[in-house]
Amino acid sequence: MKQKVEVRGSRIHGRGVFATADIKKGEPIIEYTGRLITHAESDERYSTDMESGHTFLFILNDEWVIDGNREANDARWINTGCSPNAVAFVHEHKGKDRRKDKVIIEARRAIAKGEEITYDYGIRLDTPPTKAELEAWTCRCGSPKCKGTMLKWRKPRKPVAKRSPRKAA
Repeated sequence: MKQKVEVRGSRIHGRGVFATADIKKGEPIIEYTGRLITHAESDERYSTDMESGHTFLFILNDEWVIDGNREANDARWINTGCSPNAVAFVHEHKGKDRRKDKVIIEARRAIAKGEEITYDYGIRLDTPPTKAELEAWTCRCGSPKCKGTMLKWRKPRKPVAKRSPRKAA
């Protein structure tokens, strides 16, 4: 895969990845690489990072996480966006060794030279985030469809009041 991107300053957040040439819809852009660690290692090393609003971790599968803080490439600098022009796909290796699975960032639509590459990080929580987490994980993508946060969670449903059965007249 010929790399058509470079890292430079971003208006979204710190550094970003930008197209150095036009990229066609569906075209692979870059593989997300880093050291493979287990979910337990990830939790041990980075469990306090939820308050920082910054991560280079990518869940590869049920066994492995890609740690973009170590042995990583430029893909770790791709920012999130609410109207992303790219998408991250996990490509499963044909064998049983889940360490050989790969994450490939692909163009969701045509991307013009000079445009910043973004994808939805898909950070999902089991419970609603705290105020501190919402502040730390504020989205700054600038999209008219911006949700204001990088986090997604299942909002608790309001309990439905039980009705008493009606008596027949």
